[in-house]
Amino acid sequence: MRRASVAEATVAVPLWAWAAVGAVIAVMLTVDVLLHRDNHVIELREALLWSAVWIGAGLLFGLVVWWGLGGDPAIAYFSGYLLEKALSVDNVFVFALLFGYFQVPPGYQHKVLFWGVVGALVFRLLFIFAGAELLDRLAWAGFVLGAFLIWTGWRLAVRGKPDVDPERNVVVRLFRRLVPTDARYHRDRFTARVADRRVATLLLVALVAIEATDVVFAIDSVAAILAITTNTFLVWSATAFAVLGLRSLYFCLAGLLRHFGYLRYGLAFLLAFAGLKLILAETPVGKLPVWLTLAVVVLTLAVSIGASVVRARRPGAHG
Repeated sequence: MRRASVAEATVAVPLWAWAAVGAVIAVMLTVDVLLHRDNHVIELREALLWSAVWIGAGLLFGLVVWWGLGGDPAIAYFSGYLLEKALSVDNVFVFALLFGYFQVPPGYQHKVLFWGVVGALVFRLLFIFAGAELLDRLAWAGFVLGAFLIWTGWRLAVRGKPDVDPERNVVVRLFRRLVPTDARYHRDRFTARVADRRVATLLLVALVAIEATDVVFAIDSVAAILAITTNTFLVWSATAFAVLGLRSLYFCLAGLLRHFGYLRYGLAFLLAFAGLKLILAETPVGKLPVWLTLAVVVLTLAVSIGASVVRARRPGAHG
């Protein structure tokens, strides 16, 4: 059985805390969807404002964790939050590719991202409980997940941009085979009636493609955060608050990703570091201190982003 740190073992989160976090998330999502029900195009100023709101909510919740549960759980939360936020950059790149492939009108992109994020939260919640249970019950699970993260980090560093081709996606192909679809947009509807039968629109196919692709990212990110802490409440809350800002992050960064040329190497290193942490937790070395994890995450992001900015400012630099 996996050894838990003292901080993890002593943290008990009551059911009402889960319910409270869920209620806050539901309210914020409701406000967001009501403000964007007119399908207007998200401009940079609005995206920056919403990004500040979501980031502020995530940081504020971290302070609540510090006040209610203590320093170590709060540091674990902030480490997981920053790691998930950083890994979300890859999601943004994939979203941009998929929106371009399906030629999703700008006014409809927020709706697709909204339901994509809702699906991402559900999948991550399932993966969190499944992953935590595996790490708790199976002694070798830490080695397997650790090796998987190290391999994922190596693949990201070597291959760079993720391979995204909706026509080769098994889920998208299966969906199109099983569900009648119309290769057109019917305003912002996911389904429409064509020739006296209900069919899926191209907007729903785009949503399915985003959900199917996000499952892969969910496995990577959840495994990486479980390397920091196996406390399901901390992992879920850190993941939820980071993912909730994914829509506004997309509208902020979709056109700027080419300027962060070294960021993928930083993300690759963080994935490999998380894998090493999982493996070490099953050895006499044990779990690394949470403060060390937070320091590594912050330093890696600072160095990779700083190097990217310096590179972009050089004369003759490309993307």
